[in-house]
Amino acid sequence: MSGSMNSAASAEPNLTPMLDMVFQLITFFMLVSNFQSASLDLSLKLPVVGSARPVDTEGTEDLLILNIDSEGRLQLYGYAQDLDPYIASEAKASRTKAKQDNPKFKPDDDLPATVVLRVDKQASFKLVNKVITTCQAKGFRKFALKAMNKE
Repeated sequence: MSGSMNSAASAEPNLTPMLDMVFQLITFFMLVSNFQSASLDLSLKLPVVGSARPVDTEGTEDLLILNIDSEGRLQLYGYAQDLDPYIASEAKASRTKAKQDNPKFKPDDDLPATVVLRVDKQASFKLVNKVITTCQAKGFRKFALKAMNKE
């Protein structure tokens, strides 16, 4: 009888399943937490401007980051994408989100998202203008051009 009391008093909980779940959650949140920085193409050589400032994201609901290489191709996560279908799908998603956030939003209203253009310094203005006009045709009106500071 005393042997059974002694073994019950020294019983310890099995923490293996709980630790396994904690490690799985940590791994999950590490993988999904920072997709915004993954959308930046670090191989682009941005133009250098003495008065470059960070993009003002204060009050903006949504950012659409477009990486344009020196050939005028849209780069997403390291792969070239067709500009028109991608902008159309992003405009549709932005329009849907705007309608959910504001029931008074009309389909022909300007989209609330800000388009951040990260364009290679070797790209011609003609290519940049094509990207901007494509975005404007889909309803985007707010733009920010990304550049490097001289410092």
